[in-house]
Amino acid sequence: MSAKPIIVFKKISDMRRAVAQWRAAGESVALIPTMGALHAGHVSLVEASRAHARRAVVSIFVNPTQFAPNEDFSAYPRTFEADLAKLADAGCDGCFAPAPAEMYPHGFSTKVIPRGPALAGLEDRFRPDHFAGVAQVVAKLLNQAQADCTFFGEKDFQQLAVIRRMAADLDIPTRIFGVATLREADGLAMSSRNVYLSAEERAQAATLSRVLRESAEKIAAGAAVGDVTARAGREIEAAGFVLDYFEARHAESLAPVASRAEGPIRLLVAARLGRIRLIDNWAVG
Repeated sequence: MSAKPIIVFKKISDMRRAVAQWRAAGESVALIPTMGALHAGHVSLVEASRAHARRAVVSIFVNPTQFAPNEDFSAYPRTFEADLAKLADAGCDGCFAPAPAEMYPHGFSTKVIPRGPALAGLEDRFRPDHFAGVAQVVAKLLNQAQADCTFFGEKDFQQLAVIRRMAADLDIPTRIFGVATLREADGLAMSSRNVYLSAEERAQAATLSRVLRESAEKIAAGAAVGDVTARAGREIEAAGFVLDYFEARHAESLAPVASRAEGPIRLLVAARLGRIRLIDNWAVG
């Protein structure tokens, strides 16, 4: 049985027209924002949306405003035809694939500058303008699609917190859902960057998820948070990574925590392996 055809929207007006028709038929709509190079983790977001919406639209847009000058925007993987095939197989109803000029037309001059979790001292320490670009494009996509709900993977945990805060602050009515990170058999979080790991690096990469899991178990069993995170950082560096951070943070505010008594804890890590930077996180308890 062949996958049903997927509608590709190049214009905001075309997507809105389709959403309005679905709504008129009594159908709810989900939006899944992506930058393409889709893998099973992205497909899991489409599948998760089925519990909350009759229709699903995936956006594919490599957003230039979230790339720093030292990051190669042109090198970001673009696999549009393969992405469409994956979405069709997943039963996705539409793909919004705008050109940069559709998203940022001549004269565009408005910025969204997030604070709160965007200044938690995690990813923002290393990519200071990143979340401004993310907040800007997600605000636009949520307004453009006017979907009932939207889905993001929990792998980019700080990004999810920034988007939730931004949507609440700007009174955007779209419900925001985080979906558990999809992992490879050895625990490595699925990511478009994983394809750039050498065979040796790929074998090493699973260290991140293992250390996260073991650290979460230790803290849940009563070990001191500071001792666990310090030991985890040393173990990751000993495995050949260049560590950016290994932090225990409040799962909602992303504020630093020193003990379980301060609230639900999320462990977050970022580290470089060769030329590839990997991030991951794990809930405690």
